[in-house]
Amino acid sequence: MKMFFALLTLASVAIVCFAADLQGKKSVLRHVVAFKYKTSATADQIKAVEKAFSALPSKISEIKGFEWGLNNSPENRNKGCTHGYILTFTSEKDRDAYIIHPDHKIFGGLVGPLLDDVFVIDFLTKE
Repeated sequence: MKMFFALLTLASVAIVCFAADLQGKKSVLRHVVAFKYKTSATADQIKAVEKAFSALPSKISEIKGFEWGLNNSPENRNKGCTHGYILTFTSEKDRDAYIIHPDHKIFGGLVGPLLDDVFVIDFLTKE
C-alpha cells in the first residue's frame, strides 16, 4: 500500500510537469514505471537496462514521449525503487500495441530477471 502511495506521488508529479503541454490539447495516456532492482544486479546490468529502455522509442512508433530519471525524493517512500520512467501514448490502443510489441517483450526479458519489484500505473491526462 505504501508503494502505491509513493508511486502515486510520482504520477502526480508527472501530471504537474506536463500540465503546460496539455493546454489546448486532447488527453494523452501516461505510462509510469518504477523499478526496484535486486541487490545482485550489477551497475553494468542496470546501465544496459537504461540504454535498452531508452532505445524503445526509436523502435516502437506508438511511444510519443519518453523520460526517465533516478529517484531523488527526500520523503523516503520509494520502497526501494530507484529508476522511474514515463512514457506517453496518444491512446490506450497505442499503449496496448506497445505492451505486445516484440521489442517490448525482448526488453522485458532483459530487465525481468534483474528486478525485485516493478510498479506500473497508467492514466489518461485531464484537460
